[in-house]
Amino acid sequence: MIEEIMKDADTRMSKTLEALKLDLAKIRTGRAHPSLLDHVTVEYYGSQVPLSQVANINVQDSRTLSITPWEKTMVGEIEKAIMNSDLGLNPSTAGDVIRIPLPPLTEERRKDLNKVVRAEGEQAKVALRNIRRDAISSFKELLKEKEITEDEERKSEERIQKIIDTYVKQVDDMLVEKEKELMEI
Repeated sequence: MIEEIMKDADTRMSKTLEALKLDLAKIRTGRAHPSLLDHVTVEYYGSQVPLSQVANINVQDSRTLSITPWEKTMVGEIEKAIMNSDLGLNPSTAGDVIRIPLPPLTEERRKDLNKVVRAEGEQAKVALRNIRRDAISSFKELLKEKEITEDEERKSEERIQKIIDTYVKQVDDMLVEKEKELMEI
């Protein structure tokens, strides 16, 4: 029973880490990267689909993305979707190729993005603590029903604390890496 709770907590914690990775990938640095457009969706035959499913996204140079739609009729839709996204990018079209120049980040914008990164990290840590709390309450429930001893409960709480400590350290490492990446010019 204890092992099931531990395994569940570990799985949920690793999913929290994956979610943080995805959130941090959306925060743009000064460099062009196709993952910047991962959350942009386009109207395609009446439904919203990810941009990567209707076009080829490439890095032209360190500050420019190029998008080549598979259908020429999608150029306008893709352009509109990028403009309406929360990225603040202005695409320019040349025939059937859309180019997105990424403006260099100002010092002020970099600091704002660092605050966003820290907030994302704090949300991940809160999620990890909530998972720990759930596991500990499950241990206490087992103790109350006399399925485990007090010693087993205490040891289980110590084990779950060690697990969460490793995940919190991974979150901190990810945040330091992203902040360093943001402050690079």
